[in-house]
Amino acid sequence: MTSHPSPGTTTADTLKELLAAAHCVLFDFDGPLTAVFGGHKATEVAAALTARIASWPRAPEVTDGSDPMQVLLDVAYAFEGSEHDHRVAELDKLLADQEAIAITSARPTPYADSLVRRLVARGRSVAVTTNNSATAVLGYLELRGLAVCFGPHVHGRAADPRLMKPHPSCVQEAIRSTAAAPGRCLMIGDSPRDYEAASAAGVAFLGYARNTRKQRRLAEAGVVHMVDSLAPLFEAAAAV
Repeated sequence: MTSHPSPGTTTADTLKELLAAAHCVLFDFDGPLTAVFGGHKATEVAAALTARIASWPRAPEVTDGSDPMQVLLDVAYAFEGSEHDHRVAELDKLLADQEAIAITSARPTPYADSLVRRLVARGRSVAVTTNNSATAVLGYLELRGLAVCFGPHVHGRAADPRLMKPHPSCVQEAIRSTAAAPGRCLMIGDSPRDYEAASAAGVAFLGYARNTRKQRRLAEAGVVHMVDSLAPLFEAAAAV
């Protein structure tokens, strides 16, 4: 059985090395930047999606009725290439509408805003690579005064939900839009699918694991470098 280092082994020096090597830092949105569904719960959003599905003449099976992204993905695969594929866009719009509601009460992850601003001040490009709606992300960034930091480098859910992470599509789009070499990018994410997408795109990865459950899941996926707070990363960014 393979063992993985604990999050505590990611030292300040290692964080400085990761940031020093990165010309561009890619942020997953839900987790590293904010808790999207902190006020408007993900389970409530998923319930709205499953209720819409139940109203259709043909209702596909859903594998996880508590995860709105999984609900959308299940529908995308169920209706792939069929006469019902227009239902995917319908459900995607409903999810985007729910995300737009959610970001109005979403709270920033501690140190996230300051970290983004410090990275930009230090000459780094920053981008968002997320399974959330790009429109919702942009709305949130505007509310936080961060839109100017990210500029056009917000890469959200594609029209085809099958391109959501762990597919590397949004990470590859960020690499293209920032003109950064994959080996000069660092992605900050909080889930195994973030890690898989970064790895597939050839991008270094730092896990944000705010609790032991997240730490365990990331470690089991093979993630070596983790932090349980963005505070040490914010401090490390001052030295690069």
